[in-house]
Amino acid sequence: MRMPVIFFGHGSPVIALQDNATTRLWRRMALRVEQDYRRPRAIVAVSGHWLTRGVGVTAMARPRTIHDFGSSLPRPLFDIQYPAPGSPALAREVAALLAPEPVVLDESQWGLDHGTWSVLCKAWPDADIPVVQLSLDIRRSPFDHYELARKLKPLRDADVLVIGTGNIVHNLPRMNWGAQDCEPYSWARAFDDHIVQAIAAADVQAVIEYEALGEPAKLAVPSPDHYWPLLYALGAADKDDPVVFEPRHIEHGSLSMTSIGWWPKS
Repeated sequence: MRMPVIFFGHGSPVIALQDNATTRLWRRMALRVEQDYRRPRAIVAVSGHWLTRGVGVTAMARPRTIHDFGSSLPRPLFDIQYPAPGSPALAREVAALLAPEPVVLDESQWGLDHGTWSVLCKAWPDADIPVVQLSLDIRRSPFDHYELARKLKPLRDADVLVIGTGNIVHNLPRMNWGAQDCEPYSWARAFDDHIVQAIAAADVQAVIEYEALGEPAKLAVPSPDHYWPLLYALGAADKDDPVVFEPRHIEHGSLSMTSIGWWPKS
């Protein structure tokens, strides 16, 4: 049976310090993977926080925990370590799958950024599954990202879980930092609904061509870095995989926490 594919709406890194409905859902998703499918031999993660020119993949045995956020965030956040092993062998597998695209095997520079570890520390808190990160080439179009992601599909048949971690709606300047559960902006809700409906209908083109929605898209995705990981999850998934949207809400008015699981039928 093929492994599922998961997109996590990772939100603020502070979630790593919290125990709430979202973090508990992430844990349940991880348990479902292990109970209904099998324990992954490794995870390939695409985070909205590793932006490069060209494609890179972490290839170190012990990736460091990167605290890539501002000093204004709570001090305990900087103390979190997620000591999951890496997998140089899997990094080479990924590079081979993406050929003839040149892929840099990063043996020392990157690691696991908070887009990855803030989710995984809740989903797999034991940090005992090897994790490899794939970078986002900033020179690529949305269609190019999706096409590259399609090459990752064979990993699902090799006990590897592919995850994307970002946000469908990610507008930090418009966020209401003082009210996590405030009413979402109308454009944020409209865009999140539009993308969810397109994915539910297996309308890949609408997800790739999200900018066609006009003003709501400009406001929801002022920068594409957190949207691109969704395209990697979508590309690794199959159109006939049953889709579950959970959790499904928007925080601070303009930060979508919508997570998506593509769960193959047994």
